[in-house]
Amino acid sequence: MAPSKKEAAHECVSEEALIHLKSYKYSSVDKSLISNYILKHYWNAFVELLPLWLAPNMVTLLGFFFILSNVICLEIFMPDLVGPGPSWLYYSFAFGLWMYSTMDNVDGKQARRTGTSSGLGELFDHGIDSLNCTLASLCETAAMGLGTSKAGVFTALIPCLPMFFSTWETYHTHTLYLGVFNGPTEGLIIACSIMILSGYYGPEIWTHRITDLVGHHYFFGYHELFGEYSVRDLWVPILVTSLVAVHIPFCVINVVKARRSANLPVLPVFLEWTPMLVYTFSIGAWLYSPYSTLMPENRLVLFCLTMSFVFGRMTTKIILAHLTRQPFPYWTVMLTPLVGGALLGNLPRVGLPAVSAVVELWYLRGYFVFAVVAYFRWAFLVINSICAFLGINCLTIPTEKLAANKEKSKAPTSNGVNGSSNGKRLD
Repeated sequence: MAPSKKEAAHECVSEEALIHLKSYKYSSVDKSLISNYILKHYWNAFVELLPLWLAPNMVTLLGFFFILSNVICLEIFMPDLVGPGPSWLYYSFAFGLWMYSTMDNVDGKQARRTGTSSGLGELFDHGIDSLNCTLASLCETAAMGLGTSKAGVFTALIPCLPMFFSTWETYHTHTLYLGVFNGPTEGLIIACSIMILSGYYGPEIWTHRITDLVGHHYFFGYHELFGEYSVRDLWVPILVTSLVAVHIPFCVINVVKARRSANLPVLPVFLEWTPMLVYTFSIGAWLYSPYSTLMPENRLVLFCLTMSFVFGRMTTKIILAHLTRQPFPYWTVMLTPLVGGALLGNLPRVGLPAVSAVVELWYLRGYFVFAVVAYFRWAFLVINSICAFLGINCLTIPTEKLAANKEKSKAPTSNGVNGSSNGKRLD
């Protein structure tokens, strides 16, 4: 049953907003050499293995199930996120992440093959990407044996920042921009490589000196600059530098150009960072507080699962606003308990007694349940509204399309993939 007009309007999916979906055109730029010259051939071949009755959004969802399977195995076989775990576990992390990426890159091609392209595709695809940010990185945290250390928490949650800024950039420029070196391609290959190496050598490899791992002769006499540093020692600085010095500046430059070309003021757009600032500082204030028990009690998996829904709701609302040409969403109710958790973890700073580990754990569990319910209610409402308005299905292909695709597949020259672009979700 479709949501009521009152509910739809409340969730920014009124008919006045949805009308923009009928004229929606996806736009992306992918400058990655690996994507354009290597992986595109793999993706074009892989999508031909998918049956024409498989809906593109289901392809996206199947990819996400690989990551969920990884997290389940992680919780069962290596809950401390340190290990060492069995070798196959690390290999499964790499396989799951690679399959997620594969499905994420062929879902748009599947949409063109089946003739089911729509604005819902981008919303579903990038919404799943938002959910995946903390979960895939949680597996990387375990692969490096970082556990619930500050570096482990940072590694698990840092991908939310580039995802937010890319989504913010897309909202203003109406184009998804992926640079020569980008997270969804090169970053993912690095992550998979780390997982494979951990499976072969064990996660302790990342604690060895870099000069010993690589070999002194490859540094051309400058090996002393690296001193006693291991990959773990340099890991956080590398992530921070790539984010602050590369990713964010390019996002800002592109947004400023778009605003100026449209003769719109620039400074107000920086207020749109508010939800991400609240999200980031609340997480830091809560987890890094000396009075919080979440890190000492090893609750990072549950925390990241909760944050995946919170962040997913936050960024997906921005994507929806972009698709329907609505004002930027500055807040989501799911951030409120996060602020509450930050306050809960710092009560002694204002003269109140610290809460026990049991109380804090049950607060996090309650937050997780609230986040799941709030997210899926909202997602159900929005998806149903879009499907009802456009007359499409979300996870299945209509019967008439199936029949047409069956006839099309019999034609010897039919090919809906090779002439298409090879960026992210292009439907």
